Amino acid sequence: MPLTTGTRLGPYEILSLLGAGGMGEVYRARDTRLGREVAIKVSEERFSERFDKEARAIASLNHPNICTLYDVGPNYLVMELVDGAPLKGPLPLAEALRLAAQIADALAAAHSRGIVHRDLKPGNILVAASSVKLLDFGLAKLNRDGPGANDDTVTQTQAGTVLGTAAYMSPEQTEGKPVDARSDIFAFGLVLYELLSGQRAFRGETSISTMAAILHKEPEPLDAPADIIRIITRCLRKAPADRFQTIAEVRAALQQAAAKPAEKTPSIAVLPFTNMSMDKEQEFFSDGLAEEIINALTKLPGLRVIARTSAFRFRGEQDLRKVGETLQVSTVLEGSVRKSGNRLRITAQLINVADDSHIWSDRYDREMADVFAIQDEISQAIVDTLKIKLARQPDHPLVERKTTNLEAYNAYLEGRYHVLQVTSAGMARGRQCYERAIRLDPHYAPTHAGLAEYYYLLALFSHSPGRDVIPAAIASAERARQLDPSSADAYSALGCFRANEFKWEAAGADFARAIELNPADALSRFRHALFYLRRFGQPDEALAEMKRALDLDPLNLHFRAWEVVLLHAYGRVPEAVERARAGIEAFPNFWYGCFLWAWVLTERGCPEEAEAALQHLPANDPASVYLLAGVALAAARQNRPAQAKGILAQLDELSGKQYVSPFALALACAACGEVDRSYVWLDRGLDECDPFTLFNFDLLPLPGLQSDPRFQALLRKMRLA
Repeated sequence: MPLTTGTRLGPYEILSLLGAGGMGEVYRARDTRLGREVAIKVSEERFSERFDKEARAIASLNHPNICTLYDVGPNYLVMELVDGAPLKGPLPLAEALRLAAQIADALAAAHSRGIVHRDLKPGNILVAASSVKLLDFGLAKLNRDGPGANDDTVTQTQAGTVLGTAAYMSPEQTEGKPVDARSDIFAFGLVLYELLSGQRAFRGETSISTMAAILHKEPEPLDAPADIIRIITRCLRKAPADRFQTIAEVRAALQQAAAKPAEKTPSIAVLPFTNMSMDKEQEFFSDGLAEEIINALTKLPGLRVIARTSAFRFRGEQDLRKVGETLQVSTVLEGSVRKSGNRLRITAQLINVADDSHIWSDRYDREMADVFAIQDEISQAIVDTLKIKLARQPDHPLVERKTTNLEAYNAYLEGRYHVLQVTSAGMARGRQCYERAIRLDPHYAPTHAGLAEYYYLLALFSHSPGRDVIPAAIASAERARQLDPSSADAYSALGCFRANEFKWEAAGADFARAIELNPADALSRFRHALFYLRRFGQPDEALAEMKRALDLDPLNLHFRAWEVVLLHAYGRVPEAVERARAGIEAFPNFWYGCFLWAWVLTERGCPEEAEAALQHLPANDPASVYLLAGVALAAARQNRPAQAKGILAQLDELSGKQYVSPFALALACAACGEVDRSYVWLDRGLDECDPFTLFNFDLLPLPGLQSDPRFQALLRKMRLA
């Protein structure tokens, strides 16, 4: 039971509760003898004699980066009161290395006295006045003889017992084996990884799955200088003997790396290849060729590859320095394709954007049957030129041949080209192409994954009710996964569909698997942030994952639009408003983003700006219902209820003729103050698997939303209560 203000623990008077954790509560208290404020950590159990001896040894530590332990009671520790915040990433490289050096210094001081922390994590490192304070040696053990040796008493009492925080344990800790200073080195690597990336190196749905990842998996590639990556990688070796053997070695390596000029991670943007064929309809083939190379390169650790959406925005761009500056890449691959019958002529050039120099080029005159070999040769040439180390067998191709039927391959490329236009006509033609590809080769996995994506886009952009297409989408994605268990696209699509069915655990597992198969897949990271982490993660986790998606696909307007929604939802209002205005100014014809950006502006008291952004957008698409709803909300906020009600009547009439997203109707009802109807439409949206309802049901401007029994009923329906 928490202690109340005024309670006395020996000479210490409790002032207030600071926090609570797995090992007890922490209080602000006053030392009545010395008249100073202290922090007191109270345990639920009395300390043993052995712990008392070790705690007093820890109290002897005197280092500016270690929180001083003043006293030990029967079941409490009295510590220096530090006015600071827990360590948190991502941080700029220089700042991360500065703080890491202080952490290393603190550990070195403890290790020199034979003390191993055993629970090093960001939550136990406070940043105060620009320096760190390492605290909470509550799990520390005394180990006087250095690496490899263990105190007999500790070995007898602790062998086989797992102590620590799951995400920051060393492999030997997870197995309950004896630990030494090298376990702290492993944890130091985890902390530095998180400082640079903002993400934990090992993640799982449960403590058990997290510990399993620590034992059997490797972290996702880190975007950092090569020397820093090497240091972290060595800290995180599974076997203690393979790590740095002392924290002093780690500190020296970091100093050396910081003194060297930063080696940037190799990076590339693959532009759409120019279609030189007489038939201009063959553009789908030249685009597909470039995209296949992108897909092959994204699977290579140590290479940052810009996603298709951003790279293809530079179609026909002559100023490659502009491409490099905008996308923050050092190299660009461009090329051309001439297709005549079964003959291909493909040229490709790899260009250093810093000085516009050609660092590799080649020309391929081949038969159509050699298209996969050409893609692989181009990818391999990029690997060789940029000196990227491959984690694969030398004889294993970078571009896998997933079909022997070239006609099916062509149909797949054409289908993807049209579906990604996201117009009614393009979607219909794309489906026809996918179905033709499946008839030609029923075992060609990418076509099934593409068809699943097509169905999902139908629901997302209000072409069809989700409940009418989700079953077919799941069947297509499952078929893709059966045919190709390594298909990240299949797992990513399944994650979306599982979320629409409120099968959250399965959705999280599918997104995690998609990212494991292809860490550089921007779309999977975007979906992971929006569908899963937004509901089950911390705000900083969702935003960090969204940032990763944007790092890989910086010009993806859908990602930019939803990032603003997340920033607004998490209370980062000034930033959200600034980005919403910037988005509307830069992309005034992007209806999807303008709807979301205008919604945020309306909610922040700028309905005039919002309405102006929505009024000029085209209204001849099924998705225009969202624009109407947005205008209704803006009109209502400007004291024009008649206009808002008129738009609601228009949407009601339209819903009798065509499919109208329940979320658009719920938003318009909320704008008009028709709260009961708004909840009815939200409920129907969930029943119909409407993606917009799933994303935003908890953001509608409804009075007393969180406490309304109808809102709680929605949460229960979604298994979120």
